[in-house]
Amino acid sequence: MNAKEEILALRKKIEEYNYAYHVLDKPVIEDYEYDQLTVRLKVLEREHPELITPDSPTQKVGGKPSAAFTPVAHEVPLESLNDVFSFEEILAFGERVGGAALNEGYLIEPKIDGLSVALYYDNGVLVCGATRGDGVTGEDVTDNLRTIKSLPQTLANAPEHLAVRGEVYMPRAVFRELNEEREINGEQLLANPRNAAAGSLRQLDPKIAAQRRLDLLIFNIQAIKGREFKTHEKSLEYLRELGFHVIKGDKFASVEDCLRQIEWLGDNRETLEYDIDGAVIKLNSLQARANLGSTSKAPRWALAYKYPPERKETKLLGITIQVGRTGVLTPKAVVEPVRLAGTTVTNATLHNEDFIRDKDIRIGDTVILQKAGEIIPEVLEVVLDKRPEDAKSFSFPEFCPECSSAVVRDEGGAALRCTGAECPAQRLRNIVHFASRNAMDIEGLGIAVVQQLLDAGLIQTSADLYYLDAQLLASLPRFGKKSAENLMNAIEKSKDNDLSKLLNALGILQVGQSASKSLAEHFGTLAALQAASTEELIAVGDVGAVTAGNITDWFQSPQSRHLLKRLADAGVNMTSRAVKTDNRFAGQTFVLTGALKNYTREEAGDIIIRHGGSVSSSVSKKTAWVLAGEDAGSKLTKAVSLGVSIITEADFENMML
Repeated sequence: MNAKEEILALRKKIEEYNYAYHVLDKPVIEDYEYDQLTVRLKVLEREHPELITPDSPTQKVGGKPSAAFTPVAHEVPLESLNDVFSFEEILAFGERVGGAALNEGYLIEPKIDGLSVALYYDNGVLVCGATRGDGVTGEDVTDNLRTIKSLPQTLANAPEHLAVRGEVYMPRAVFRELNEEREINGEQLLANPRNAAAGSLRQLDPKIAAQRRLDLLIFNIQAIKGREFKTHEKSLEYLRELGFHVIKGDKFASVEDCLRQIEWLGDNRETLEYDIDGAVIKLNSLQARANLGSTSKAPRWALAYKYPPERKETKLLGITIQVGRTGVLTPKAVVEPVRLAGTTVTNATLHNEDFIRDKDIRIGDTVILQKAGEIIPEVLEVVLDKRPEDAKSFSFPEFCPECSSAVVRDEGGAALRCTGAECPAQRLRNIVHFASRNAMDIEGLGIAVVQQLLDAGLIQTSADLYYLDAQLLASLPRFGKKSAENLMNAIEKSKDNDLSKLLNALGILQVGQSASKSLAEHFGTLAALQAASTEELIAVGDVGAVTAGNITDWFQSPQSRHLLKRLADAGVNMTSRAVKTDNRFAGQTFVLTGALKNYTREEAGDIIIRHGGSVSSSVSKKTAWVLAGEDAGSKLTKAVSLGVSIITEADFENMML
């Protein structure tokens, strides 16, 4: 491959990665790998300047703004920084700008791994907030930014006009809490704090952004009327006086002092409340900055030093199995203690069974560790040259180490999962799911309350909810007689739910809301379903061979039988009240999207099922009808692209005549 071909190939790859990172907020490679591609492209372009074009990723900033938001033309371009990866490059930077730094020195700031934004104030009132976008045009996310508690909506003693730049981030503690909640609710986990912050800020619904508890650090004045500053340091002090949450910058007289601070910051980054992927070195003198100016992409008066992913060798002493709240068995490596990215590591993730097999990881091996996203230590690979003769292969258990129930592998996936209905590791998640809206719909029984009941020893399984004592409940902190009475009434009301809601609440693998309705209607009673053969189960719509096997295995489990007996003894309904009216929709699948006027989606789905049809959550070529209400979204778009028939609520009601 010649230089031109390699440059074109690199540009294509980098543009794809830029789109995934900046627009979709879903990076597909590690930052370090991306940085190495960019460095290689810069080297090639330096060697062949005739091949540099304006559309090269090295000449641009960020990503294309999304069409889902109103575009905002930035008053002052939001430039990126030139990245460097060695102290030699910083020393060379010091030689280039050394004279400009003589009087006011340098400032070192942590490079927060978040999403850059600009904020615009007129007469002290926040009028607009926008993402960086491509540096020239961003996205209007003002409403989402207003949900950040540390962001002042108004400024006292403010200038006539002020534009500032900052970094939106998700604190590490918030990230951990959100992922714990998402795991309990069976939702996909957030990849890392940076992705979580970017995805949260670019939500179309500000209520979702508010739930994500983002924070913001301001690090620059972009434009101001009526005030002038000699140094960047003084401008940051002024921003603090106005009430902004401002980044901490440390001033140093020499580049050598800056290197020591950058090294210290790297060693102590674990103590920060936010993730950083580097350190920024910038001139303090604003006049010196103006004199040096910028290239087409970045200022000449600042650099970003990117910390390399630290990797260390250590010995794998053993492998333990942890059972997560969703029942997934996760292997953990027990290793000889090793210092990594500022902390002492004794455990690391091994992901899953396939990872251990594919990497041929054995107990006794010397392995290489790295911190993934600077958060979770992971085993990268084995140092085969150092493998001892007595290294032992590891086999996953066939039964759950927490409750001894059978372990099954997810269809089409790598996860092994415990099937125990009363597994202690899954208690919180199972009970929260049992009480959720689409299951038993027990109002007031969210994650916090379930955790409180578990901590107090009042419940161990979902069935225990129906044996709660009202007086004991009322004696709990933050409860009271009225709160306890409301919860007891909600629990009692749930006993009368249709069988379909109970089936969904049981959490049988691959038996969701749609399959639960089909099974309840087909068999009529839980006893009939329990006695059904695999062949009889497969005969039901929405049930394939794997799902049928999951149902059979679940009902054969002693834990499941114990749970069902206690539910029955408590008076929970186990019969279906859905009566099939006719088969006019037999063999037809509906997808519901948007808001309906006369029905909830659940009510419309029940009508479809009673007339022999089925309801799916996704549009495909096999979809017969898409029932579209107001504000229908991507499902409607996909239906149009596939040529699927689209009906309105009025059309649907006519089909009932």
